[in-house]
Amino acid sequence: MSVSMIITRPDHDDVTHYLHSWSEQIISEAESKNVKVVDLEKNRAIRREVENVLEKIPAQIVIFNGHGSDSSIADHNFEVLIKSGENESLLKSKIVYAISCSSGKILGPKSIDAGAISFTGYDDIFFLARDPIKISRPLEDGLAELFLKHSNVFVISLIKGNSVSDSFEKSKFIMKENFTKLLAGGDSKSSVARYLWWNYKHFVSHGNLNATI
Repeated sequence: MSVSMIITRPDHDDVTHYLHSWSEQIISEAESKNVKVVDLEKNRAIRREVENVLEKIPAQIVIFNGHGSDSSIADHNFEVLIKSGENESLLKSKIVYAISCSSGKILGPKSIDAGAISFTGYDDIFFLARDPIKISRPLEDGLAELFLKHSNVFVISLIKGNSVSDSFEKSKFIMKENFTKLLAGGDSKSSVARYLWWNYKHFVSHGNLNATI
């Protein structure tokens, strides 16, 4: 059976610019494993387009990059894509990962109730520290890497055939490692370590954690 992945990549502010750039590694890895990638990039990351693709393409994995709330995920220009009580049923039979603030709190469990296989994300604010000197070159930003590496590790682990649970634990291990690096990095880095630890505490996974794509 062929495997398909849908990924949204808005690019309208600093945070989404970083997520857009760092997701390139995920796409490259997926394509190297013969995973068909539907890349909803920039102004394609809108509700109409996302709903249409979710309805028509039987993707096994869906990745959302963007902003969020307890009950929603928003992408291009903050347009809400998925909202609890409205269209979370579109995630039925899918392994979902959302890099967005708080969407793992209510939307995550509601998506499972609506038939999603699993939903991994964050049940509170997701912090992304950045080096202002590297703002135009996100992939060269070593500080941001400490906050984003675990995210790519999670998705790439899934692409390689590991379970949600194994991928989640690999990702959390990376977060712990990077937390230690920040603490040892002097005052300028140790001062932001608490934000990475916050992300670690609020990184959650719901549903069938034994599932694979």
